[in-house]
Amino acid sequence: MNVERTAETGTNVAVSIAGVSKVYDRGGVAALSDVSLTIFQGEFFSLLGPSGCGKTSLLRIIGGFEQSTSGRVMIDGVDVGDTAPYARSTNMIFQHLALFPHMTVFENIAFGLRRKKMPNNEIADRVRGALALVRLADYGERMPDQLSGGQRQRVAMARAMVNEPSVLLLDEPLAALDLQLRIQMQEELRRLHKSTGRTFIYVTHDQGEAMSMSDRIGVMHGGRLQQVGTPEDIYNRPRTRFVASFIGHTNMLDGVVTSIGDEAFVRIDCKGVGLMAKSHGALTVGQPVTAAFRYERLKVAPAADPNVFASGRVVERIYLGQSIRLAVELTNGAVVTADLREAPEFSPVSVGDNVSLAIPPQSVVALTE
Repeated sequence: MNVERTAETGTNVAVSIAGVSKVYDRGGVAALSDVSLTIFQGEFFSLLGPSGCGKTSLLRIIGGFEQSTSGRVMIDGVDVGDTAPYARSTNMIFQHLALFPHMTVFENIAFGLRRKKMPNNEIADRVRGALALVRLADYGERMPDQLSGGQRQRVAMARAMVNEPSVLLLDEPLAALDLQLRIQMQEELRRLHKSTGRTFIYVTHDQGEAMSMSDRIGVMHGGRLQQVGTPEDIYNRPRTRFVASFIGHTNMLDGVVTSIGDEAFVRIDCKGVGLMAKSHGALTVGQPVTAAFRYERLKVAPAADPNVFASGRVVERIYLGQSIRLAVELTNGAVVTADLREAPEFSPVSVGDNVSLAIPPQSVVALTE
């Protein structure tokens, strides 16, 4: 097998996407614009974004269910541009599982193997192994309508895994499940990924799902990749306003750079409110930027706290169980939100109170796009 390796890490590359664009004939709508991405063997990689961002189109292009308008897709080092879906070393699990209702669980899983004209004894061994993998060893003779939603989901996983694909493609497979079942199936997917060591590419619009399951995440918006990184990178070091707003809860204040300090820290004037922030690129004095910081990083503090940057009046207080959410109107008229795990020890906070707000500079990011 011709397997591409990255020079920096020596890690095997499972999928390489270079300059892929997709324009649909109807209206000339661009679903994807110049997307380039490398996914490593054994990764659990999630494509995350809102509806219509292009994530499913990209997944279908990888699987061969759609053709790109331009660009190249390589799987295990092989250009698959003209390769049919069944001839690729991929398998897809769709949101709508499409189990054959007239076939037993065993025959549903065996369907693809029979089309390949595999010997019956090998089919039986493979199906039994797949059923054991998804912990349904005794369910082979049942019909799909005799299964729960979670069990049908596992059958779909077994049907995809039985072909031993190099890359498993998952198109929002848990979207139709209720919350508790979705959480259980997330754990099941993590277990399957770990036990098989295969590459998973997972499409979701659910940020919590992507954050909890993925080795890395590609955040998409408007047909473009906004940022690729580990869940921690994406959350703590967003590169664009969209990523900062789509992942978690973020305050954003527009301003201009007034000075540049050491270790890529800059000072930002946000209409009279001064903030120190971390920059991920070269900035210049006078450049417009957005200061972004998470709700939970903002604290109510004594006025003498060195990280205090502003004062304001509490205009809303919401009890959320695990935290208290405060909306605070600053002296410049902007409103910011703080999620406090507990009320400050020095005083309770109520609507109408004047408070000082503090945040460490490393928790503020300067965004330029």
